[in-house]
Amino acid sequence: MPRPSRSSGAEAYDLLLEAIDSGTLPPGTRLRETELADRFRISRTPVREALKRLEAQGLVLHEPHHGAVVARLDYGQMTELYHMREVLEGTAAGLAAIHATMTEVDILREMVERDRTLLADPQALAGTNRIFHRQICLSARNRYLNTMLENMRLSLALLGGTTLVVPNRGAEAIAEHAAIVEAIASRNPVDAERAARTHIRNAFRARIGLSHEPARPA
Repeated sequence: MPRPSRSSGAEAYDLLLEAIDSGTLPPGTRLRETELADRFRISRTPVREALKRLEAQGLVLHEPHHGAVVARLDYGQMTELYHMREVLEGTAAGLAAIHATMTEVDILREMVERDRTLLADPQALAGTNRIFHRQICLSARNRYLNTMLENMRLSLALLGGTTLVVPNRGAEAIAEHAAIVEAIASRNPVDAERAARTHIRNAFRARIGLSHEPARPA
């Protein structure tokens, strides 16, 4: 079903961010105002506003002779991003071990069990993975940490693809999630942070392997 017509810059921003995050507009894609306006059935003015906002956040940049494009992260930026992700996600899990209610723990356990049914669908698993990490952040009860994680996740959208397509990574990630949840349920912030940091380090290792894969022929 086609989307309803939208006109505001905020809605255009949401549409563009969703397309970048899902990989529909992968890193390096040229972003022409006219084409985007036609694609999303909105006028060019909100598209222009959205592109400026995304540029300010580092998700869009201007290249000579190309204009606006979806930004790419180089190896150094990717390394820095995963380092900060390990710190922030680890802190969130440690705080969740202190503040999460039993209802929230039950929800996290249900998420892990649901994800076991999605092993054959890495894209669906990537979507539920984001929800899992967001739930841990919400359970940490720290609005400033939440803001930092949300800003970091904007940059994660620029990585392109998901490490869950790496053979066996989906099952490994679910097992790592289960370890994080059990540490939270045990009210052990040290173990929860350690488990979360291990999870992000393993994700980084998989990301490096994914980025080194040779390009497939068309």
